[in-house]
Amino acid sequence: MRHSEFWARMDQHLGSAYSASWASQQSIASLGDRTVAEALEAGVPPQRVWRAVHAVLELPASER
Repeated sequence: MRHSEFWARMDQHLGSAYSASWASQQSIASLGDRTVAEALEAGVPPQRVWRAVHAVLELPASER
């Protein structure tokens, strides 16, 4: 997954006005208690970050 696809999915589920804000504020335990933005900046692959977001948001399996 590319960063552009990751952000497209974030916008789809959280809205384009809220996704970046959520990504910079929401710490996720499975990402080492980092925010989504921090994890991506640290080089965590977008697919891994998406899976963590997917779990936190409790999205359907079809959205994985």
